[in-house]
Amino acid sequence: MKDGSRLSLSMGTTRRQMIAGAAVLAGVALPALGAFAATDDGVSHSADAIHQEPVFKASPSQLYSALTDPKQFDHVVRLSAAMKTMAIGDKPAEISGEVGGPFALFGGYITGRQLELVSNKRIVQAWRTHSWDPGDYSIVRFDFVEQGSGTKIVFDHKGFPLGQAEHLAAGWKGNYWEPLEKHLARS
Repeated sequence: MKDGSRLSLSMGTTRRQMIAGAAVLAGVALPALGAFAATDDGVSHSADAIHQEPVFKASPSQLYSALTDPKQFDHVVRLSAAMKTMAIGDKPAEISGEVGGPFALFGGYITGRQLELVSNKRIVQAWRTHSWDPGDYSIVRFDFVEQGSGTKIVFDHKGFPLGQAEHLAAGWKGNYWEPLEKHLARS
């Protein structure tokens, strides 16, 4: 016999009894661990995030330009759902082409800063809506991935106020992806 087997037999406890005992102890210990995890440790344990992967019949450079060129983006805005539901006015899009530069879209309802600009590959922005509390910013990331004769945008949006995910996810579809597809078809 192996030393561990002799030890358990000499103590009068079988391996099966030890496993059963460990399961009982785990059942007692887990609620205690759960109580610890629920304490106010200052760390958020829940967050909303958006991940979308729209595909367009366009090159990465066409998509990058449409999202960074103010004149093209104004055309996207005119084709968006926001034109039907918001009083955007005639204020044109302002989009800096420099890292750290500001942008203001949809009549200033969406504002932020360019955090990373890699031509035809990636755009990362600190992004917020006018309705959020002052100083609240989220992060949006657009990665352009060639896919056959088109391009997929691997899109992630995180860090926005809780409870906003459904509204924002619908907004990306109706105010970015659908009008962007129409804009590119007319280009």
